[in-house]
Amino acid sequence: MKTRRLGRSAVEVTELGFGGGPLGGLFTPLTDDDAAAALSAAWEGGIRYFDTSPHYGIGHSERRIGAFLRELPRAEYVLSTKVGRLLLPQDPAGRMDEGFQVPATHRRVWDFSRDGVRRSVEDSLTRMGVDRFDVLFLHDAEQHFEAALRDGYPALAELRAEGLVGAIGAGMYDTGLLTRLVRDSDVDVVMLSGHYTLLQHSALDELLPACAARGTSILAASVFNSGLLATPRPAPGAHFEYRPAAEEEIRRAHRLADVCEAHGVSLPAAAMAFPLRHPAVAGIVVGMRSAEEVRRNLAAFGEQVPDGLWDDLVAAGLLDGRVPRSGG
Repeated sequence: MKTRRLGRSAVEVTELGFGGGPLGGLFTPLTDDDAAAALSAAWEGGIRYFDTSPHYGIGHSERRIGAFLRELPRAEYVLSTKVGRLLLPQDPAGRMDEGFQVPATHRRVWDFSRDGVRRSVEDSLTRMGVDRFDVLFLHDAEQHFEAALRDGYPALAELRAEGLVGAIGAGMYDTGLLTRLVRDSDVDVVMLSGHYTLLQHSALDELLPACAARGTSILAASVFNSGLLATPRPAPGAHFEYRPAAEEEIRRAHRLADVCEAHGVSLPAAAMAFPLRHPAVAGIVVGMRSAEEVRRNLAAFGEQVPDGLWDDLVAAGLLDGRVPRSGG
């Protein structure tokens, strides 16, 4: 699988990365065996970039990915995690974690301070059983942005200067705040969730031009917009941005699928190919929870997508006319 460099760093990621959110039991429970099978299928398929976070299942995703990767040569994969939330032990009292189907054994505490960032990294290294991270992201800092920019970013820059991490950045939904971070700091990469996809093009306004101007890479996450674009046709009960999709959103997905099918391309294949056409995008990160899902996504990722598809999607009013239509 092709790799691309993150900004001016020495870190290179495979164009398709494994997103660890589902391995934390996102929405539905997941066994350790199923998680291991998904990771094994990803490795067999050539994926060498793995992303996780303490937030995902209050550490379950990190533990599961760490258990798999630490048996493999460290130089052969790229690993990222995130900072901004510390996990503090608590009595679960029979409760399940909010959003993730795991016992509520810990609670999250926001902390973008220098000490909090360093403690988060040490905790993650211990949970995963690895010796280092290649990439570190400030995570979900929308409501804590000033603290993240004032304290969290310098803490990550310090770790990078010490040679303890190869690349730094932030993973967020807010394109405006990510644009400000790119312009006001020296991050290598930003992970943008859900806003540069076949259904969402808002990153074209400011973020993508700012990244191109600064030499900052983008990793596009949530390219299926929570599932609406994950199947050849919208599945019953499909979600968009973590909620049930509205009728207009479903209709738009069907229209996208119509054009894709006319070119012999599946909707998921187009959804994965689309972000990579922009020169600022280094890769996509797709959350996966089973070996079957991994193999299905790898097959779609390998489909050939003709340039004419993008021309027809623009002509149909389904893509912004500013999107790159040839090359990547």
